[in-house]
Amino acid sequence: MLLSRLAHVSQEVAATSARSRKTALLAELFRDAGADDVPIVIPYLAGRLPQGRLGIGWKVLGGRVAPAAEPTLTVREVDARLTALGKVSGTGSQAERARLVGELMASATEDEQRFLFGLLTGEVRQGALDAVAVEGLAEATGAPAGDVRRAVMLAGSLQTVARALLADGPGALDGFRLTVGRPVLPMLAHTAASVSEAVGKLGACAVEEKLDGIRVQLHRDGENVRVYTRTLDDITDRLPELTAAAMELRGERFILDGEVIALDDHGRPRSFQETAGRVGSRVDVAAAAETVPVSPVFFDALSVGGRELLDLPFTERHVELARLVPEPMRVRRTLVSGPDDAAEAESFLADTLARGHEGVVVKALDAPYSAGRRGASWLKVKPVHTLDLVVLAAEWGHGRRTGKLSNLHLGARTGDGFAMLGKTFKGMTDAMLTWQTERLRELAVEDDGHVVTVRPELIVEIAYDGLQRSTRYPAGVTLRFARVVRYREDKTPAETDTVDALLAAHPEVTR
Repeated sequence: MLLSRLAHVSQEVAATSARSRKTALLAELFRDAGADDVPIVIPYLAGRLPQGRLGIGWKVLGGRVAPAAEPTLTVREVDARLTALGKVSGTGSQAERARLVGELMASATEDEQRFLFGLLTGEVRQGALDAVAVEGLAEATGAPAGDVRRAVMLAGSLQTVARALLADGPGALDGFRLTVGRPVLPMLAHTAASVSEAVGKLGACAVEEKLDGIRVQLHRDGENVRVYTRTLDDITDRLPELTAAAMELRGERFILDGEVIALDDHGRPRSFQETAGRVGSRVDVAAAAETVPVSPVFFDALSVGGRELLDLPFTERHVELARLVPEPMRVRRTLVSGPDDAAEAESFLADTLARGHEGVVVKALDAPYSAGRRGASWLKVKPVHTLDLVVLAAEWGHGRRTGKLSNLHLGARTGDGFAMLGKTFKGMTDAMLTWQTERLRELAVEDDGHVVTVRPELIVEIAYDGLQRSTRYPAGVTLRFARVVRYREDKTPAETDTVDALLAAHPEVTR
């Protein structure tokens, strides 16, 4: 498949908000694609590279290259070139990356260049999410959408299912079953504004602690134990504690869903960054385990003793979990009968927050395990942190945001100025993008073609999930999952939040 075909569909998908139209566009694309094209096409549509991050910065992409007159690049050729680019390292690697990127861009038409630029910078955000791709794939092959969705859930990969479907037809779906040792995509939760709202929606439910840890899926088949992340990466060798825990459990064949978290000597959670750093550590695992031990906490059972549990209600799955896993390794929870017990649920949330955890997940007792989906039967509730920060600069956008100032550089007040805490391009409507571009251009003091530096006068309210240490920013910290709430033109820079106040509000990061 030519890259130009993919770039054109990406642009069309970005231009429509109708899910039915997005599905039809993707179905037509999949009909034209070969089985070997789809594992590349699907992540490209979602703005992902199969190779992961390639370390290509603005300096490499900044040079303008004359576009090709006619499209000749295929998606597989682009994938091969990016794979080669990702292998470049050592002395002279920067120059070699620049050369390879230049050759790639010179082979691309103007439309293809725009698409590649957005793909390499992570700014392909046209709404072609995996859920819509599943529907498009079903329409393209004549397979029932529910069957495709379940196969993706069990395979843990839309690309794998797509390749099989396009090669062998709907009958290929029968080959995808829940198998110990093969990870499945985890069930995710929607957000509720309050515990009362969540309980009101779900009725009889379990209210469980929401830990700020790393999601894990634990598989055991006899003596063989494997541990996977929510993105299905195998991290078994990094977490010997989980292998040891699995071997202590009563069963010999199971799949469990849970989290790992690092706790201090008082049983309170250490910062998320410490947990993430430990889970990500591949060097001297024994020393890392000694320095930052992690504890497994399980909250669901997907398979026990060879019996698949996905379609059972949560109540029955938890019975199986409790038979297998001792209470100290299960998430703390309370059961409520419905809205009349909302006060008990609120009390449980308050106690959870006092214990240092980030919130609760409210789960319907009759719900099956909808792997790979953000189901409405799981609702997470956690306090929302907000800050009033000043905009220090903004970056020119790409893709659908071309010509708009998008990625904001955010600053908090210090004794003698402002310290940058991070960036965000999230939470912005099209109207907001247009307005902030005009406003920031009025405040601009420098524009290097990529970043527009502005006078620190415009205040923006930012929601964020937490704080973590970072050597990239002058205050030594950065915001986690920052997103724009609204602009505060009623406030002055002197009224923005201070770095000192921010650090004081997050002692778990600064202690």
